[in-house]
This record gives sequence, C-alpha cells and structure tokens, in this order.
Amino acid sequence: MMTFTVLHTDRGQTLSFQKVVMARDLDRIYKWMNAGHVIPYWGLNMPYDAFKQHLQKALQDHHQTLYLGYVDDEPISYWEVYWAKDDIIGNYYAYGEADQGLHLLIGETRYLGKGYALPLLAAMVRYCFLNEETERVVAEPDMRNKKMIHIFTKCGFESVKPVSLPDKTGLLMICERERFERMWQDGLPVL
Repeated sequence: MMTFTVLHTDRGQTLSFQKVVMARDLDRIYKWMNAGHVIPYWGLNMPYDAFKQHLQKALQDHHQTLYLGYVDDEPISYWEVYWAKDDIIGNYYAYGEADQGLHLLIGETRYLGKGYALPLLAAMVRYCFLNEETERVVAEPDMRNKKMIHIFTKCGFESVKPVSLPDKTGLLMICERERFERMWQDGLPVL
C-alpha cells in the first residue's frame, strides 16, 4: 500500500494520503457519496452494488489513481488523480502530455469548513508536480460549487472557461507549476 505524508498543519496534525483499497474503503466512500453535501456535485448516490461496481471499474482504470486523504489517522477525503490527455477534459483544452487533473471531496462532515480543503489540495498538487514532466494540474469543479472554486483559486488555479461535461457544467481551472511554486514558496507542503 502506498502512503505519503505531506505536511504538518499548524494545529499539530499530520495530513497524508493512501491509495484506495476496495475491501477497506468501499463502505466509507459509499457513505460519503450519499452525504447531502456531496450528492449535488458527484451524483454517485446509487444502490450499493452499483456503486461497488463503479468503484471497482475506477480502481482498474489505469489513467487515474484513487486516494483517501487523512488527518492524523482519520480518513476525511476522497481524491481521483488522473492523466488529463486520457480523460474527457482533454477534449476541452490543449493539454500537455504530462498534465494531471484531480477531483476531490471532503467526506467527513465535521471537517467541512474547518480549513482542511486548501492544505490537502496544495499537498496533492505538490505531489502531482513531483513528476518532473508535469507542468500543469487541471480541475473542473461544478460551476455551482463556489466554495471549491474559491479553494482552487487560493491554491493557485486560474479559471479558464466553463465546460459542458456529460454530468455537469464545470469550470476548467489550470494550475501552472511556476505559479504554484511562487505562491507556495514559503509554505510549500513537504513530502
């Protein structure tokens, strides 16, 4: 199992990520996908067996890697990190061969609005940039999700354009390596 610790918060907590493991994580992710704050943006509130098949297919999809984000030893978030050229978003902009993209959600409700989204996002973007060929990280948050658009912007993403995707109207956002490193030079997450 791959684990990486990304930073210590000013609260003395450790943030880390682990690859999703079906047997360990299915029930937790299913619960999160059925939470009221997640349903409008993910639309994966389906019967358990259907979601299990969905997650299994996602885990076998070689263009992406699924992670859980942790605060200390508690899983609180779900992540999909993907190669943009192999994803539908690659149809909407002139992607670079090593561009990566990501989707995320904070699943545990007691962590909502507590300031964890930005350091987790910055840590995952930093992790993506460890690939020396990756010069951009992209995202396409739902246009209605103003809170996440704000977090992406604070992390260093710039809005490009709205994109009509099969499941939503997203806002294509791009984070350039140079901009990210400049913004985070004093507080760059450490791996």
